[in-house]
Amino acid sequence: MDQATILVVDDELFFRQLYRDLLSESGHKVEVYDNGEDAILRMGAGDVDLVLTDMVMPGRCGLEVLRAARVLVDPPEVILVTGHASLESAIHALKNGARDYLVKPFNPEELKHLVKSCLDQRRLLNENVQLRQQIHLFQTGQSLSSLIELDRLLPRAVEVFQREFGGGFGISFLLDAEDNLVFQGAAGIERDTVELMLPLIAPFLKEGTGLKCLSAEEVESFSIIRKCDSLCVLSLYNDGELKGGLVFGDGPLAMMDQTMSQENLHYLSEQVALGFENSSRYQDAQDLMYTDDLTGLYNYRYMQIALSQESRRSQRYGLKFSLIFIDLDRFKGINDRHGHLAGSAALQEVAGLLRGCVREVDTLFRFGGDEFAAMLVETDSVAARVVAERIRKSIADHQFLQDREQSCHLTATAGYSTFPSDALDCTELLDLADRAMYDGKRVRNVIRGVQELGHE
Repeated sequence: MDQATILVVDDELFFRQLYRDLLSESGHKVEVYDNGEDAILRMGAGDVDLVLTDMVMPGRCGLEVLRAARVLVDPPEVILVTGHASLESAIHALKNGARDYLVKPFNPEELKHLVKSCLDQRRLLNENVQLRQQIHLFQTGQSLSSLIELDRLLPRAVEVFQREFGGGFGISFLLDAEDNLVFQGAAGIERDTVELMLPLIAPFLKEGTGLKCLSAEEVESFSIIRKCDSLCVLSLYNDGELKGGLVFGDGPLAMMDQTMSQENLHYLSEQVALGFENSSRYQDAQDLMYTDDLTGLYNYRYMQIALSQESRRSQRYGLKFSLIFIDLDRFKGINDRHGHLAGSAALQEVAGLLRGCVREVDTLFRFGGDEFAAMLVETDSVAARVVAERIRKSIADHQFLQDREQSCHLTATAGYSTFPSDALDCTELLDLADRAMYDGKRVRNVIRGVQELGHE
């Protein structure tokens, strides 16, 4: 503590001058008051380290000064001075929160020692508080950087920044393939308002890396949509490419220097950015694990997971879903006539056709070789038949390998089954769709449902 601010409160001029002289010699900034009322008003303004007050004064006494100090956000230390050397008065002062007490008359060295001890203890306590804050900040940052699930990281980051900023609102979003901002989640703000704000946020997001606190003029540009006191934008990258971001506003950002240092703020931002990059890489690794390299569709490994999740969801909410198996007819002929590269190109075209036949909520798989599958959520057998026929017709009508000047046609046979009407078990559902498809293989270029098994 370089220079402490000490308030001296005593109704006797002699003692006020004595305290001022002794404490000023020690390098402290000393302010003197002859009554408790003025001293209490001064304490409320803040930046006071120690109050040396007489116990008995006209008006508001020393104990009232002590009580007023105790309720402050950052209370100063208080030493009570009494002219009555009674143990009872000393205990009473200490019980009410005084750091220590002094009995008049006193030795000047005793006063200096007591003041030094109080200020040293205050400094140690402040250092402990700062240390706890730094530990808390470090732990919070580590928890953010270690989150590898993106759907957990973004809400957690919004929650942390809201807490550290003391409220306000937070928005999280990702960028799609066309660099459009896609809403992910928000707190403290309406979804409709977010949708209006996102186009205005985009230019600030793309200005650079890290956290950007908008100027008053920039914040004003949002006033048409929502009145904001302040806004911060955090750009999030993966492998050098902008992939998402966070926006925070209306917390006490304008008072950031009082609530959180710039260094701490940027530390948290860096931890969120690190967590985002880690989670993005984890997601990329998961995609590679569950995605077919050739077609970009999900593979058989992920199919097991997706079916299990959808069966649980359907059971919980009383829904149906259907599974379609698709097998290309005489596909080996493509490889034999045009080569395996042409065959691979044809499979990629099939994947594109399948994407055009189902909804975004449905899931497509390359089951292996020239076999594909489609999981149709909230779809009964009637609707599944319609989709299966759409797939069959789309493949039959398509002219493959035109860009390679090896134009050819393909057909496909499809079988479908529905949960829970055909099966209550994912393994059985798979088996029934497979059997229905192979039943259709006797004819080729047809679709078969479970109920048609064994019939022409």
